[in-house]
Amino acid sequence: MTNPTSTTPGAAGRAGRREWTAMGVLMLPLLLVSMDVSVLYFAIPSISADLRPSGTQQLWIFDIYAFVLAGLLMTMGSLGDRIGRRRLLLAGAAAFGAASLVAAYADSAGTLIAARAVLGIGGATLMPSTMAILRTMFTDPGQRAKAIGVWSGVMTGGIALGSVLSGVLVQYFWWGSVFLVNLPAMVLLLVLGPILLPESKNPAPGRFDFVSVPLSMAAVLPVVYGLKEIAAEGVHPLYVVSITVGLLFGALFVRRQRTAASPMISPALFRGGAFAPAVALNLVSALAMMGSAYFTTQYLQSVLGKSALEAALWALLPSVPIGLAAPTAVHLVQRGVNRAYVVTAGFAIAAVGYGLLALTGTDSLWLLLAGCAVLASGITMVMSQMTDLAMSAVPVERAGTASSLLETGQEFGGALGMAVLGSIGTAVYRHEMPAGAPAPARETLGSALAIADRLPGETGTALATAARQAFTTGMHGAAVASTAILLLAAVAAATTLRKVHVRAPEPESGAGSASERTEAAETAETAV
Repeated sequence: MTNPTSTTPGAAGRAGRREWTAMGVLMLPLLLVSMDVSVLYFAIPSISADLRPSGTQQLWIFDIYAFVLAGLLMTMGSLGDRIGRRRLLLAGAAAFGAASLVAAYADSAGTLIAARAVLGIGGATLMPSTMAILRTMFTDPGQRAKAIGVWSGVMTGGIALGSVLSGVLVQYFWWGSVFLVNLPAMVLLLVLGPILLPESKNPAPGRFDFVSVPLSMAAVLPVVYGLKEIAAEGVHPLYVVSITVGLLFGALFVRRQRTAASPMISPALFRGGAFAPAVALNLVSALAMMGSAYFTTQYLQSVLGKSALEAALWALLPSVPIGLAAPTAVHLVQRGVNRAYVVTAGFAIAAVGYGLLALTGTDSLWLLLAGCAVLASGITMVMSQMTDLAMSAVPVERAGTASSLLETGQEFGGALGMAVLGSIGTAVYRHEMPAGAPAPARETLGSALAIADRLPGETGTALATAARQAFTTGMHGAAVASTAILLLAAVAAATTLRKVHVRAPEPESGAGSASERTEAAETAETAV
């Protein structure tokens, strides 16, 4: 007989204490995976002094994690649907913990690069698995929306927290401590995961499409690489070729998915009216969020003259409203407000945030922070709703694949935001710099300030002042472009999502017989 206080979802599909406790356990690896994107910001000087990496090795220490993560998300999402999301999550946690230990005590740049690559593999297993398990545990739409809102907030907050945590740890400990903090959370997940988390998978996934694995990586990695390098170095033929090659492999990947008997990414995901718009609008959200970060971090340090740790601590303030944004969006939708209007409002709020950034001067700390807070709140509203919409629109047996597509879109959006908005800002900066300034000073703000420090008296001061003003004007140009993009996204959301009504998706026709589906459901229910 069922205990009335049981935490197992009952007939109504309501989750109880056990599921919410399990979600808390799931948030730990998600937080750490998102933190690892930025956790080396303040550790790299100590790493450079200790391991003495070459310039190329230092770049790979930074970038290999994000590249591997982006390249393997789709593969791992599909794999989790086949072998079991909990199984993949625990395997990823073990790999993430082991790689963190190796990275903490790495005695060479090559070892650290290899450990960061394994961390990327582990992260690629953890991210889609956490979302897919949430989709399995929270079958009630209202509870699922709240859980996904928390997921979105943790994901966004982790990136901001990572840089601050690394600054604090490096100040009081050695650089390896930024990796050791991963171990307790992973051990906790490995201990509690088998107890609290249900196992779930596609009961009849078909044969794993090994050909799609290299095709997906060949599609994702060159594009992400090219966009990131354009953001950092400017437009160069090599980076354009890299993006083009990735797009060509992307076309081959899409063709493979449409013709393979058991594709990695089922085309059926895109046949409804909700999933594709959710992925596209989520991509635009990531574009806006990462594009703003490209400018605001430089503004705090190079325009306002804050130290790296001071800048990171100030950058935490705009993260505070994020904790209210997602619950507010969920509450409005549950009170009967059309999701299209909530998402439209989120994009409009984010556009207002960029509008505030367009008004900043060279000494506008609080205006900048206010703009970032408004922007982050609007984007979080959109992301939480688009994630919920996407996961609600797919059958549960495809939850891992759907989650990986959503997250891959975010990676593309972030890289695109840095490349496009960074290029706009750089172009305006170069145009605004005095014609007589040294050539390196006309390239980047950092170079201009370094040259200004070496020039005597008023000459150096004048160059630094001009460079700071030119950068701020470049940020204004990017903010205006972002405002236009977000307003167009608001219009697209209002027109596309207004008539979208998500019903509980039926299992795919290829997902096994009725008896197999019933047995799988009973097995999952027992596991919970």
